Amino acid sequence: MTAETAADARSRPYPAPALEKGLEIIELLALAQTPLSARAIAERLGRSKNEIFRMLFVLIERGYLDRDPATDEIALSNRLFELGMRVPRARDLVEVATPALEALSERIGQSSHLVVLSKGETVVIVAVAGPGDINFTLRLGYRRPAAASTSGQVILAFRDGAGSEPGLTAIAADGFLIADSHDVVGVTDISAPILDRKGQAIASIVVPYLNRREARPQHQEALAELLSTCRAIAEGLG
Repeated sequence: MTAETAADARSRPYPAPALEKGLEIIELLALAQTPLSARAIAERLGRSKNEIFRMLFVLIERGYLDRDPATDEIALSNRLFELGMRVPRARDLVEVATPALEALSERIGQSSHLVVLSKGETVVIVAVAGPGDINFTLRLGYRRPAAASTSGQVILAFRDGAGSEPGLTAIAADGFLIADSHDVVGVTDISAPILDRKGQAIASIVVPYLNRREARPQHQEALAELLSTCRAIAEGLG
C-alpha cells in the first residue's frame, strides 16, 4: 500500500487527505491482524512517521486504536465492531439472541456463541460463558475463515450458492454440525443455524463443548437444546 501523489489527490472531486490517511491506517491494521509500531505503519503506507503521528494520536484518543504501553505497538480496538452492532438488524439479532444464549448455556453447562458471516469470515457477536468452573469461551469480535470453522460451515450450508459440495450438503441435510474443534484438543464444536423465513442462515450458534474426563459427554442432549434455541431466536426475529 503506497501513498498517492499530491496530483492524484487533487484530481479527486472531493479530496479529504486527512480522512483518507485515517482510513488507510484502519484498513492496514485490519489486514495485518497483528499490532504494528508507528514506524511500521508509516513504512507500509509509504508515508513519513511525522505525517501519520497526529492521525494515530486522534484515532487512539477516539478509541478506534489501542496502544500497548509495554511495546508501543498499535492495534485496532473493538470500537468499529461496537458501532457495527448498532445497525438495526444486527442490534435486533443481538437483543433477541443474548437472553436465549444465556438460558442455553445455563441449561447445558457450556459456553455458547452467536456468529455471523462478514466478508468470508465468521465473527463472534455474542459470547456467553457457561456456569461451570471451567469453560472455553471465545472473545467478542473473534474472526476466522468461514470455511475453516464449524460455525462458518453451518452458515454457508444454508446460503444460496452452497452448491453440491458434499460437506455442506450433508450439513444442510442434517440441519447441524458436530465436529472436533479445529484448534483445541478435547473440545467438540456443536453448531446449528438461525434461519430466516426463506430458509437462509442469518447466523449460527456454536457450543464449544468441553469434554471432561470425569463426565460423560452429552453432545446429543446439548444439540437438542441448541436446535430449540435456534428456532426460538428465529421466531423472536419474526
